Amino acid sequence: MDSICDKTAGELVKLLKTKAISPVGLLDSCLARIAAVNPAVNAVVTLDEVGARAAAKAAEAELVRGEDKGPLHGLPVLIKDTQDTAGMRSTYGSPILANNVPAADQASVARLRAAGAIIFGKTNTPEWAAGGNTRNPVFGATGNPFDPMRSAAGSSGGSAVALACGMAPMASGSDTGGSLRNPAGFSGIVGMRPSYGLVASEKRAHGWSCLSTDGPMARNVGDTALMLSVMASDDPRDPLAYTLPGEAVRGAPARWATPPDVELGKLKLAFTEDFGFAPTEALIRRAFRARVARIAPLFADASEGAPDCGGADETFAVLRASLFLTQHGKNFRERPEMLGPNVRANVEEGLSYSLDDFSRASANQTRIYRAYQSFFAQHDVLISPTITLSPRPWSELYPAEIDGVPTRSYFHWLALAYAVTLAGHPALSLPLGLDENGLPFGLQIVGPRGGDALVLGVAAALEAAFAGDAELRRPQPDLAKLATLPPLSQTPGFMAWD
Repeated sequence: MDSICDKTAGELVKLLKTKAISPVGLLDSCLARIAAVNPAVNAVVTLDEVGARAAAKAAEAELVRGEDKGPLHGLPVLIKDTQDTAGMRSTYGSPILANNVPAADQASVARLRAAGAIIFGKTNTPEWAAGGNTRNPVFGATGNPFDPMRSAAGSSGGSAVALACGMAPMASGSDTGGSLRNPAGFSGIVGMRPSYGLVASEKRAHGWSCLSTDGPMARNVGDTALMLSVMASDDPRDPLAYTLPGEAVRGAPARWATPPDVELGKLKLAFTEDFGFAPTEALIRRAFRARVARIAPLFADASEGAPDCGGADETFAVLRASLFLTQHGKNFRERPEMLGPNVRANVEEGLSYSLDDFSRASANQTRIYRAYQSFFAQHDVLISPTITLSPRPWSELYPAEIDGVPTRSYFHWLALAYAVTLAGHPALSLPLGLDENGLPFGLQIVGPRGGDALVLGVAAALEAAFAGDAELRRPQPDLAKLATLPPLSQTPGFMAWD
């Protein structure tokens, strides 16, 4: 079922610029793949074929004239449905915004479009990006590309699945408690959470909080770096995007466009199965240990360890709940029936906390951040599993237990991701083969403060080291089989949100 849409973004950009392919033909290939495979997984929920074809024809004419509109000129890109797109429905997976059509792109989308990207569709997400399972009452559930009855994780599940299925070469994501990394791990693609402020945002309700950020998703590390080079930017509306006047630190594309060459043999590696607190299931621990055995010899030194993340569960819970209280408190009071169980639970939790609770959480987040600085003074890079468990059925709202032990909340199983979120360090999920269940395994690569380039370089080196390894290279779903499956929408519970 190979098609031009299966090529990497890097390859496609070269073919487009040399006129070996046309933007129109590439878009047609992506749309054909969506038509063939999307019914089985429900990853892409909105398409703008008319607008996209017009943009593709314009890009084709520009390329024929020798014009260069940017590094993504003529490349089709999908956008997560919690990110505003001009003239294209943006629902946030909520019935409140089921018919919302923004007048303008949000800044990160505008940067992609300004770089020549053809924004042609939206990808599925849980309601208001709340939760690690992509399902909502507007568009229903998204299935894992390796087994559509299993979860694609979330909240950027639609983007991850679309990429794994070759529906686009790039797709946007966002990440608070792993919303970008976790779906990447479940679908066998690359997703990167950048350092806070690197991808500027004018939309965060708590502008000074490092919890949430937009980020790039692609099928390989090079494409992820290329997308980051476009998304990275300064923006005076984002207090965390502060830069020195006149210095284009974030807005210098060459700084991120290509992963740097990294000699793993000169780096000190640390590895952890659980950061000392995450409820990682035994199956994932076994898979991780097997990969550490293959990875460790590539580095100058490898030792088990992690920063002190004591109190991370409580800290993340309080800070996350305060954010939901700000964003959804009004709707909770005025029309709670329009909110799903995850959002309601977070708002209720936020109402239960005191200023004393918030004060302790903020102080502990600072302590964890400083623990990271001490840790990375002794280590160059840290790896862990991306996510605590192997994909489970999407009919399960969230994992209520792991290896027989109850989880503490609907997001407790995302602890491997939010252990890094709290410190604000860059992290990337790299696909490394399959687990014992035959489902993708993601390796989380964490870098030092501001070490986005190092994370990309280490990920690229590991990707190259295992590219020819049948067990550890990026797994790919059976697209021909997906194309024969009945629509996921026919599955009982498809439209449920609890």
